[in-house]
Amino acid sequence: MSGGPADRVGDTAPAAAPTDSEATEPTEPTERTEPSGGRPMTREDAGTAGSARRGRSLRWVITPAVLLLLVLLVRTFVVTPFGIPSASMEDTLEIGDRILVTRLTAPGDLQRGDIVVFDASRAFDLDVPARGLFGSIVAGAESFFGRGQPTDYVKRVIGLPGDRVRCCAGDGRLEVNGRPVDEPYLKPGQDPSLTTFDVTLPADRFWVMGDNRGDSADSRAHLGDPGSGMLPGEDIIGRVWVRYWPLDRLGSPDRGQ
Repeated sequence: MSGGPADRVGDTAPAAAPTDSEATEPTEPTERTEPSGGRPMTREDAGTAGSARRGRSLRWVITPAVLLLLVLLVRTFVVTPFGIPSASMEDTLEIGDRILVTRLTAPGDLQRGDIVVFDASRAFDLDVPARGLFGSIVAGAESFFGRGQPTDYVKRVIGLPGDRVRCCAGDGRLEVNGRPVDEPYLKPGQDPSLTTFDVTLPADRFWVMGDNRGDSADSRAHLGDPGSGMLPGEDIIGRVWVRYWPLDRLGSPDRGQ
């Protein structure tokens, strides 16, 4: 016979039995590895992972806060929503309409026929309701969703600073600087005014009236008050930009002439 057992292909010599010094207990690994079998995770890696988790948690808090801040800034300085609570501007604006008011139009840029929202407390000599802390918080939340303050009014600009506004011309129309004014925005069936007046507006004062003249407590109703019904420009919150609700009346209210 040729060859011994050691000559067969693939056979190897039997391994030597371990000595007492080699047969030791397995030792614990000194480094943990990722479950995916990647490189060993060091203490620095564990700290980085913890920081990443904390960063994700902070983002869940910071992101909504930043978005809320942006909304508040836009609402305060750019555009503000308001709801229409009365019939004084019918049929142009009806009860329940929602409007956006742009704050980017300076009083000096307003034109006759513009519709504005303003704080009427000085012009119309209104009492400003006192509020505690809770009342102020509630009012702020309501205004965020478009509910104005009790002294916030919406009217149409009829006279600009320096104008003479009179009621009425021989044909019953208002006169501005001696010229009769066409008012296509008036509620059908309404007269331009049943109250006679003749005023000359000082600098930075505006004359405002509602389109529903028979149901509008506007500049005419406050001729005898300290402000004589004349609106200071600095009390104008903004110009009505667009009606966004209801959807079937979406668009810019008619500016008139």
